Amino acid sequence: MAAFGGTSSSSSSSTSTPAPAPKILLAKPGFVVGGHATGKFIRGGSGGEDDNASVRSRLPPVGSLNLLSDSWEFHIDRFLPFLTDNTEFTVVGVIGPPGAGKSTIMNEIYGFDPTSPGMLPPFAIQSEETRANARHCTIGIEPRVSAERLILLDTQPVFSPSILTEMTRPDGSSAIPVLSGENLSAELAHELMSIQLGVLLASICHIILVVSEGVHESNMWHLLSTVDLLKHGISDPSSVTTAHSQNPNLGPDKENKIQFQEIGVEYIAAPVFIHTKLRDGDFTAQNFQRMRKALARYFTSSLFFRADFKSMSTEHFSSTGSNNGQSHSLDSKLPNLFLIPFESKNASSKAHYESYELALWKLRDQVLSMACPTFSRTLSERDWLKNSAKIWELVKNSSIIAEYNRMLHDSGLFRR
Repeated sequence: MAAFGGTSSSSSSSTSTPAPAPKILLAKPGFVVGGHATGKFIRGGSGGEDDNASVRSRLPPVGSLNLLSDSWEFHIDRFLPFLTDNTEFTVVGVIGPPGAGKSTIMNEIYGFDPTSPGMLPPFAIQSEETRANARHCTIGIEPRVSAERLILLDTQPVFSPSILTEMTRPDGSSAIPVLSGENLSAELAHELMSIQLGVLLASICHIILVVSEGVHESNMWHLLSTVDLLKHGISDPSSVTTAHSQNPNLGPDKENKIQFQEIGVEYIAAPVFIHTKLRDGDFTAQNFQRMRKALARYFTSSLFFRADFKSMSTEHFSSTGSNNGQSHSLDSKLPNLFLIPFESKNASSKAHYESYELALWKLRDQVLSMACPTFSRTLSERDWLKNSAKIWELVKNSSIIAEYNRMLHDSGLFRR
């Protein structure tokens, strides 16, 4: 990716040229009328003031390409102009808790060079202020497309207290209509939002990056296991049109049977499990091997662990200071796992593990080169986006997810 060069200036010049404003990579500028942002993300004046206030902090900034509105609806109009009729593209999504480094990883995969002058990263990362205030950066789904025709989907964090706070009304109910026609408590809706995002990414992506913080964090494993159980019946973007172009006189049961016959083997994205912010004691080849085998046992019966998914190279640990060769003997069919060390501000000359920057660079190289599943039919980038909106409707109206919601509600784990 070419870097933007700075402007030259002369010390003898009486006037100085002001520095250009920072540019956001592939971000479409928004429209501002009378000092107020306009577009899909601003509610009309007829809505209730309380509802507006409860979601105002969730509104993405002007110029955002966000695919999900504050009302949890899928919108394609802002991002569609950046896509083409090209059929050779790869969709990479990411999901994880707040502060785990999701946006930083996506910036690296995009190919962003943080040393480029006058250039903001394609995906916003946490500042010291947002971290101190326990806030999140990403709202909904922020998409970008790279020069290599990588469509990258950065998602809002799961298990996020700040998101739960924003979506909670004074009576404890959810301000966001997560399930169509259902009035849910904010806590239950927050739980379902994470599952819906996971099901969507597993359905419309080729690769899904599952990011966890620390070596012992397994909540994302549990979430992905739930996604695997509840995704049943959700087709990939290339099959959705065929699956719904049935005889209108057929009942829903018959229509679902035909849909399964059409899509054949159920599609699911290839997962890459990434554990970030590891200390030297955790960042070893032996620990990598143990975690990878634990993943294999945990997902042994999951669609996420299929024989046709080829694993990444284990070269990731060839230079970590463990030269006993164990990393090369790992089963090549074990789940994809990548460990990223803690970002040290003071790099030690005696550190024998690879650096944070090098680990990110290797992750990008592995993701770009890994074999990933293909959709059942060839489709263009633009058709992928249009059909992804239909997939989102399937997710929001899924009878399986609705039944899971009733089970959680009846369990008493979530307040009304």
